[in-house]
Amino acid sequence: MRYRTLGKTGIEVGELGMGGLFVASHSAELEEGVRAVRRALELGVNYVDTAPSYGNSEEVLGQALEGVEQPYVLSTKLGGRPQPFDPQDKGLLRQSVETSLQLLKRDHIDILMVHEPDRPGLYDWYSDWHRFHGPVCELLAELKQEGIIRFTGIGGTTAYTMPHLIDTGEYDVVLTAFNYSLLWQEALISVLPAAKEQGIGIIIGSPLQQGALAHVYEEEVERGARWLSLPRRQQYKKLYALVRELGVELPELALRFVLSNPDISTVLMGARSVQEVEQNVAAAQKGALEEQVLEQIQEIADMVPFRPFEEPFGLPFTRDYKGPGGA
Repeated sequence: MRYRTLGKTGIEVGELGMGGLFVASHSAELEEGVRAVRRALELGVNYVDTAPSYGNSEEVLGQALEGVEQPYVLSTKLGGRPQPFDPQDKGLLRQSVETSLQLLKRDHIDILMVHEPDRPGLYDWYSDWHRFHGPVCELLAELKQEGIIRFTGIGGTTAYTMPHLIDTGEYDVVLTAFNYSLLWQEALISVLPAAKEQGIGIIIGSPLQQGALAHVYEEEVERGARWLSLPRRQQYKKLYALVRELGVELPELALRFVLSNPDISTVLMGARSVQEVEQNVAAAQKGALEEQVLEQIQEIADMVPFRPFEEPFGLPFTRDYKGPGGA
């Protein structure tokens, strides 16, 4: 495992991190989730990410990390709990953090992120910036002073509102998801430049677009997926042709593409099993892609520089289409 500096935190993190979204789920999968986390740590992963909204992920990670002696960085998020979620109630926000500590079996959190501050309805800072900048930021400052958290961050899925929060200079890291991958690169427009200017650590989530780049969906791209726009369909065909030409698996190409950017601190793998952890680590160990391959990928990405209106942020191959903008 190679390591990179997580921005101004100064922490050295593995270039692959463990995303906690998929280690949660049904009880039958809990043991495999625990094994996957522990195997990732054995292979040099030292950054673990979770959130209250990731099912029982915090609870699973609390079990998986209990008794682990090797150093690791643990990140969770503020948002979505308790319901109905009220970001203006500092007492309830603190209660959410206390619940995270209890589930994670920790007395402190390395990085606490504000979860989806860029999504309307969660924090309502669109209409009134000061409402967001009040209780949430006050609590983060208090928790830092009390030693309950070490660093703060923001995590979201949009490419154009996040930079306004980054520009405040009040955060140590940013987690940006669904907008920096083989085919989706909106984060290059403003998220990554803003983060670099502030010197904050850059974490990439969903490098496989939550499955859209995990498999070759030849049949759906050719004949199915009526929600898929013609430009995106043609783009996918070109990508699949490149995969065949290079003789690599699509997930490997996707991971190595993001890791080829030296500005990225760590990339979160959404592994569900020990096997997937091992595959992801093996792919990362092959290193950055050759410049010629990066140029070919860029040509393909430029075919659809912005998302078509009807496209959800996670393409629902093999799942039901829920309309524009949905998961």
